[in-house]
Amino acid sequence: MEIVNITNARQNLFQLISDVNKGFNPINIVNSKGDDAVLISGSDWRDIEETIYLNSIPGYVDSVKEALKEDRSKCTVYKKGERW
Repeated sequence: MEIVNITNARQNLFQLISDVNKGFNPINIVNSKGDDAVLISGSDWRDIEETIYLNSIPGYVDSVKEALKEDRSKCTVYKKGERW
């Protein structure tokens, strides 16, 4: 993760925002006291929020792990437009 001091972050904010939106490339911004914050894209933040939410559902992670063990060749495949 790139580390940028707060003065440089202020001067280059537009470019930093552009950089974090090119891919998962968070930037750690540090002030003179050593306090820091992380700049990430809105898309990455929404992905993180969704992951936190899904992990908060009781039994969800276990059900996904069980589903991964299933033989996919025995799963029903639905075609586009087909009614369930």
